Amino acid sequence: MPDAFTVLWTQDTCRALRRAGRVGQRPPVAFSGVHTSLPAWSGAGAGDGVYALHVNRCEVFVVSRMRVVDLERHECCGQAPASWREPAFPGHDEWSMLGAGGCGAAAVHVDATPVRFDIPVPGELLERLTWRNRGGQTRVLKHVVDGRLERSISLQGFYRLTPESDADLSELVDASVRAPAAERRRAG
Repeated sequence: MPDAFTVLWTQDTCRALRRAGRVGQRPPVAFSGVHTSLPAWSGAGAGDGVYALHVNRCEVFVVSRMRVVDLERHECCGQAPASWREPAFPGHDEWSMLGAGGCGAAAVHVDATPVRFDIPVPGELLERLTWRNRGGQTRVLKHVVDGRLERSISLQGFYRLTPESDADLSELVDASVRAPAAERRRAG
């Protein structure tokens, strides 16, 4: 059974997505790295799910749900750079804000839902979201107060969800696809 993970997309990343007109588009690639500025997608493999999350004014949003296709460099990535001055993934310039220039960046090809910023994680779900490590130990988010995330530190990184939390987030994303935009605005 595939695993599911979360990755936090920063304010800078989300601002760059908006500025580049990527809202409503499906990213074909994301990037993993070796430095804390770009979380390593360690443990993820083909078929696994990844929820890109964003925190804005203490509210958590699902920006995109991605399914990992592979973690290989392909022709679509463009030629590997000959020096550090050249872009690492010239074939994916339009999605470079997802970390193409990060330290030790590696392409992760994905099948993703469109980028959007209107799927809030309800407070009651935020309070019960649970992650598990390889040893099977679980944890919930710290700093959740009255259904709002006061500090995002426990979301920063790349973390494996429990199957129950994966199902909850999947249901949230699926419901948002079915709900008309006007209804989502009224509910939020």
